[in-house]
Amino acid sequence: MACNSCSTGKDGQPKGCKNNGTCGTDSCNKLTVFDWLANMSLPNGQDPFLGVEVRFKNGRKQYYKNTENLTLSIGDIVATQAKSGHDVGMVTLTGELVRVQMKRKKVDIEDKENVLKIYRKASQKDIDIWSAARDKEEPMKVKARQFAIDLNLKMKISDIEFQGDGSKATYYYTAEERVDFRELIKVFAREFRTRIEMRQVGFRQEAARLGGIGSCGRELCCSTWLTDFRSVSTSAARYQQLSLNPLKLAGQCGKLKCCLNYELDSYLDALKAFPKKEKKLQTEKGTAVCQKTDIFKGLMWYAYEGEWMNWHIISTEQANEIIELNKKGEKIASLEEYAAEHIEDTKVEFENVVGQDSLTRFDNPKRNKRRKNNKNRNRNNKRRNRNPNNNAKKS
Repeated sequence: MACNSCSTGKDGQPKGCKNNGTCGTDSCNKLTVFDWLANMSLPNGQDPFLGVEVRFKNGRKQYYKNTENLTLSIGDIVATQAKSGHDVGMVTLTGELVRVQMKRKKVDIEDKENVLKIYRKASQKDIDIWSAARDKEEPMKVKARQFAIDLNLKMKISDIEFQGDGSKATYYYTAEERVDFRELIKVFAREFRTRIEMRQVGFRQEAARLGGIGSCGRELCCSTWLTDFRSVSTSAARYQQLSLNPLKLAGQCGKLKCCLNYELDSYLDALKAFPKKEKKLQTEKGTAVCQKTDIFKGLMWYAYEGEWMNWHIISTEQANEIIELNKKGEKIASLEEYAAEHIEDTKVEFENVVGQDSLTRFDNPKRNKRRKNNKNRNRNNKRRNRNPNNNAKKS
């Protein structure tokens, strides 16, 4: 849901508000929450909730207490309390939904150590200092990466975030092993003349902060709406019968894609009706082994031992029925009597129901008209040569 600034210009090019993720209407931001209680008034005698959700760079959110009873709305720039100095962020949620969010994340509003307070709405001076600090982040990141390379540290500095008053810079980095960056902090303090805080993040958190486009063509889930990162294992791909190709299963963070867990529960429920693949079917013709399953259609493919090229299709109900008979010591004659019911005609016929052209119009090559005309001329010349009497009459 975007604002009017995202419309196109006269030449068809997108305009945009040029705020790079800090849109004033809070409609183009990461992890935006729709306030569906905004148009509802509180019951008589109930005080508004003092908690406020404030967003900082790259989707980092914290909860603050509005002790000054300021009139705040979504999109306001506020100066908030920090451990030293103050920070500047943007209000993303107010009212009763903040109470729900804090309860879901188990944050107590009376916890003075974790829930700080809002000082005031940011003045123009605060915004100018904040903007100047944000402009320093990119050139500082380039220098910081070079310093880490010079010191032979196995770490990657992915992002830098300045505090709103410009007094502290937080360096976010990723590393597979423990890194001794004490010498690096000394170099940073001597070069950048500011307080330094190093914070290690995981590879998924790094992708969430930087953002990007996934293989599905949409923005990354972790940078738009996903907040809890659950572990993903290769068994999720096995249950969904996906090929264990790390290039296709890994996301931009290098880990398994989070979307492998989205439909896993549905697959597990569907697989409850399927017998185990290791279970063999005993028939009078021979022993059948499962080769393939189709979870959506509820079908299974079996092949006799020694006849691996001939597959027979049966349903899960039929497979379970044969297994129950085998447990009783009984055998069926063969799988062919069950598989005959599932033989389908794979020929697909297309109908022109909306006035479209034929789907096979490009299959037959077009004849060249010039060749056709040349053939006709040659035929006429041959006929004339065969009948010299006609030529004499014309003369």
